[in-house]
Amino acid sequence: MKQLLNTLYVTSPDAWLRLEGETIVVEVERTKKLQVPLHHLGGIVVFGDTILTPKLLGRCMEIGLGIAALDRNGRFMYRIEGPISGNVLLREAQHQSRREFPKSLKLAQSFIAGKLQNSRQVLMRGARESKSSEDRSILQFAAKELASAIQEIPKKQTFESLRGLEGDASKTYFSAFTNLIRQQARPTFSFVERTRRPPRDPINALLSFLYTLLTHDCRAALEGVGLDPQIGFFHSLRSGRPALALDTVEEFRAIIADRLALTLINREQIQPADFEKREGGAVYLNETGRKTVIAEYQRRKQEEVKHPLLKTPVPYGLLMHLQARLLARTLRDETEGYLPFLLK
Repeated sequence: MKQLLNTLYVTSPDAWLRLEGETIVVEVERTKKLQVPLHHLGGIVVFGDTILTPKLLGRCMEIGLGIAALDRNGRFMYRIEGPISGNVLLREAQHQSRREFPKSLKLAQSFIAGKLQNSRQVLMRGARESKSSEDRSILQFAAKELASAIQEIPKKQTFESLRGLEGDASKTYFSAFTNLIRQQARPTFSFVERTRRPPRDPINALLSFLYTLLTHDCRAALEGVGLDPQIGFFHSLRSGRPALALDTVEEFRAIIADRLALTLINREQIQPADFEKREGGAVYLNETGRKTVIAEYQRRKQEEVKHPLLKTPVPYGLLMHLQARLLARTLRDETEGYLPFLLK
């Protein structure tokens, strides 16, 4: 349980929330764990089988305190709000920002800056930990190339040029991805290039599956705040495509999905037997492999990392929710610009 950005996040399984005076009391197994004044909160987000008493729900609706519910895996289930809601104004601001080219481009630049900086951090960490001088040299060179690409972002004044830069930087990053894999695992897990729709090898299959999980979490975070996950800024609009969720995924790809993929491979937690090859050359995780990856993904989301803006440890699983709220503040012009999460 954490109170961050005026939002109460209740992640404890089977928590019980009740009203006591003008405060919310959180109990777990009949033990009081937290008590927070209602006027300190701007929203509540609950995970799993959390119970809220009717009296608390009624009071939250009276004062316009929205409640978002997600399942144990972080997938959005529903949102409860009273008769007066600011969400329509937030979505109006989102749509207006999409129509304003300078603001839309600036947001897209922020998402890509976050992606490239975090990708660079993964490369530099790999270089520091590598025991091979050849791997270290390749990783350091790729990190230097990404640093140059980051400096070029403000100069890209069209979406086409920004997408071109992002595509080239991604190729540079993945050209060094094999060098992040331990030598003993390379004969089994070889990586040549990023392939999608369909993935052509086990590493691509693993990355695609993790990116799907991450996209679901980012979409849930956006919906929990009240944003429209389909109205994005960097990714183009397409029917049924969660463009804004894909935008917000960018800053988390390397530090959550890619690092977890490398951990699973390097620690031999995932094996060739966890994949299946289908007709046409497509490779996917089988049921056993998916179970292993999901379990480790959920475990990783419980690990904490210091948020550079809040200056406090935050579980990885809450990062998407915090960034969604920061994005909402940016769209409402409450902050000057969107600051992506950057791993230090």
